[in-house]
Amino acid sequence: MAGKPKMKIKKNDLVQVISGKDKGLQGKVISVDPERRRVLVEGVNRITKHVKAGQPGGGAGGIEVTEAPIHVSNVMIVDPETNKPTRIRIREDQVERNGRTKTVRTRVSVRSGKDLA
Repeated sequence: MAGKPKMKIKKNDLVQVISGKDKGLQGKVISVDPERRRVLVEGVNRITKHVKAGQPGGGAGGIEVTEAPIHVSNVMIVDPETNKPTRIRIREDQVERNGRTKTVRTRVSVRSGKDLA
């Protein structure tokens, strides 16, 4: 695949898990990894990590609970109107600025037709 792979889910989107152990949970996307096709969702796919004390950048040792990345195919964006998972469509609008015509792409919810931020 040439270049960076495209992903329809962006940082700060509200998503719902549609498969796996956390099915049905909703959370905000913390980060996106397009190369590995994974997203990090707040409060979803929590794992326990055993951390050794005295490591550089780390404080006291112990057991930490953190989120692990989940594959992008296992999450769907939540429709802002119905609060249910939805697919995304891209709408292209022609906008004229300073005498030039520019194409603006907007993500749109398939379920309600509303624009996504």
